Amino acid sequence: MTFTDIPDLGAAPSASEVILKFLRTEIVSGRLAEGKPVKQDEMAKLFNVSKIPVREALKQLEAEGFVTFRRNKGAIVASLSEPEIIEIFEVRALLESQAIRLAVPRMSEATFQRAASCCAAFSRETDVSMWAELNWAFHYSLYLDSERPYLLRLIRTVNDRVERYLRLQLTVSGGHDTADHEHQEILRACRESRADDAAALVYDHIMGACQSLRQHVQAVGDSQFP
Repeated sequence: MTFTDIPDLGAAPSASEVILKFLRTEIVSGRLAEGKPVKQDEMAKLFNVSKIPVREALKQLEAEGFVTFRRNKGAIVASLSEPEIIEIFEVRALLESQAIRLAVPRMSEATFQRAASCCAAFSRETDVSMWAELNWAFHYSLYLDSERPYLLRLIRTVNDRVERYLRLQLTVSGGHDTADHEHQEILRACRESRADDAAALVYDHIMGACQSLRQHVQAVGDSQFP
């Protein structure tokens, strides 16, 4: 007997992986706010599973820094202090400046066209909820040619930790317009094969966003954190 079109069940995501992706997206987007409990019973009911895959997903999220476990309270969405946010932005700046430095010598016209398209999409977007996603698309389009998959995965993970804060930064103090201008400068340096300049621009771009966020937080108080 010959079978065709048999699905590869081994390739399908497990229940815990599906729940993990869902919860990570909800936290990164800010829909699950800092300090909010993530109740295992509710998640199990939502996905029609036992609590075992929910616990597995929460343990992974704890390892990634997205949730913490409190005695008698279970899992809650983790919050970041101002020093922690600054440190993560510093790590971003170091990793991403190195990624673009490695990528510039390998860039092609296709790279520039892809990045220019992302840059234009970010520039003209009026929906603030899309800004962080389009910002990442632009940056990632320039890092791809580094041919460092582990580095890119690490950069993505670090970005996820502060995306909800980046969303805030882009909406205050002209953050979107500043980022748009700086994106164009970065792209120009890449087109002109100025790898060190591109790296310096990326570093300053990220740390400038961090400083803008700090000023906003200090002005309104920690209670205004997303």
